Amino acid sequence: MINIMGLFSKIKAAFKKESKDVNTYEKGLSKTRKSFVNKLANLSKEYGEINDNYFEELEELLINADIGVNTVMDFMDKLQERVSKEKITNPEELTEIIVDELFIIYVNDDILTNKINYNPNGPTVILFVGVNGVGKTTTIAKLASKFKKDGKKVLLVAADTFRAGAKEQLESWGEKIGCEVVKDDNTKDPASVVYKGLEKAVQDKYDMVLIDTAGRLQNKVNLMKELEKINNVGNKIIEGAPHETFLVVDATTGQNGISQAKSFKEITNLTGIVLTKLDGTAKGGIVLAIKDEVGVPVRYIGLGEKEEDLQDFDIEKYIYGLFKDMM
Repeated sequence: MINIMGLFSKIKAAFKKESKDVNTYEKGLSKTRKSFVNKLANLSKEYGEINDNYFEELEELLINADIGVNTVMDFMDKLQERVSKEKITNPEELTEIIVDELFIIYVNDDILTNKINYNPNGPTVILFVGVNGVGKTTTIAKLASKFKKDGKKVLLVAADTFRAGAKEQLESWGEKIGCEVVKDDNTKDPASVVYKGLEKAVQDKYDMVLIDTAGRLQNKVNLMKELEKINNVGNKIIEGAPHETFLVVDATTGQNGISQAKSFKEITNLTGIVLTKLDGTAKGGIVLAIKDEVGVPVRYIGLGEKEEDLQDFDIEKYIYGLFKDMM
């Protein structure tokens, strides 16, 4: 079990000095902070002591922040257990315990890492899945640009052969960031495009291959067959490919986003989640709920429009961004 007691004080001390990344978290989570944390502070002031009514209002507050009913129920059980055990009566003393318990929910004894599972013997292949409109193509472009700045040679593969304009959109991004895009206008078979892309990646010694796919979740059977075929083709050309499969979810869709994540997990082997548009919602609790309910870690979060606003996910910076005004 990870020892997180006193995490509130540790985070407060660690991020007291401003940095660009921390500021991005603060700014990007401002809507959630103003909604959730301000209400939490008011709740603590409203009640002179902890009682059943306080717990009921706290529970409602957490659910409204999109932390998710199941996650909140688990959280409330643990919180009430600690309150009873430690004989806490003043609501204002609960902030540190709330932070500790939210951290425990996310970590859940997992070894957290945002490091890409790089292929030591050739190109590293990352497959991106997700429904249309979540910012999948933009996310691919932002990550490709990040990898390029790290000195990687990056190839983009336009395997979304279903959505009108998908290939052109990826091509446009490719031109902007200086990445070649593999497409095939003569086929509707995404696996065929992937085959073509991976062959080129091996021949031309690319470091990274980022693959865009269609998001037809309404037809699970076809999508499952499509992704299975892509995976088989990938592993045939490059051992272990795809080395990562990232699901892109629009954070503003809340519980619907969690349902999407559960559905995609049923049909493919997800290794991480990218939450986009987190700056556009007051319900940033989806970060905790999606990890707890789906069992897949959040790898990146979108906190704005700029490339640098797509951040590696850091649970401590996230908690600081949420609770800064109470620290």
